[in-house]
Amino acid sequence: MTVGRRDLVRWLDDLGWHDPPSAPAPAAQAPAGRRSGPASCQTLEELEAFLEGCTRCDLAEKRHHIVFGEGDPHAELMFVGEAPGADEDRIGRPFVGQAGKLLDAMIAAMGLRREDVYIANVVKCRPPGNRDPKEPEKAACAPFLDRQIELIRPRVLVALGKPAANRLTGTTKPIGALRGRWLTYRDIPLLATYHPAYLLRNARGKRAVWEDLKKVMARLAKA
Repeated sequence: MTVGRRDLVRWLDDLGWHDPPSAPAPAAQAPAGRRSGPASCQTLEELEAFLEGCTRCDLAEKRHHIVFGEGDPHAELMFVGEAPGADEDRIGRPFVGQAGKLLDAMIAAMGLRREDVYIANVVKCRPPGNRDPKEPEKAACAPFLDRQIELIRPRVLVALGKPAANRLTGTTKPIGALRGRWLTYRDIPLLATYHPAYLLRNARGKRAVWEDLKKVMARLAKA
């Protein structure tokens, strides 16, 4: 999905910023050993095929598509949200609705393209009514998200919203207590920030998110 010029200009106008930096170079993919289950998959394509037809939790009953994730398999920057919404479930791609358009604008404001990063969710199927994923649902998808991150080996992770931040950091703190702070997922630097869907309802949060994204940009700019 490309970002409309009007969407990007509106995002940049809100922030008072119009000069995006050049994109960082992609990182090399890390090797992985052969193990059982999702951990045995050596590429994202293998992992996605392993997940095909999944019935590991109740979300399989009403889904239309598994939303695996998409982007550069060697991305230096990876965004993790909480779950697919109605548009994502219908199309089978992450962040393609209104929140996705805003995320595209955020990525573009960083001087990157959607295809330069990797985008995934904590769970791969839509929860009914867009509710937060339940613990058994997150647990069922956990090996797949963990293996995605292991295969991509990004330099920086960005957790979008509380469910993603809690899942990746192992805490139960609210997003307000986590956002803007450098945390870690295993040994990967992680920064939590507000989900784009939150910004659609609370435009004043854009300034805080922009400050968070600037921290990510600075981290990526380091050799």
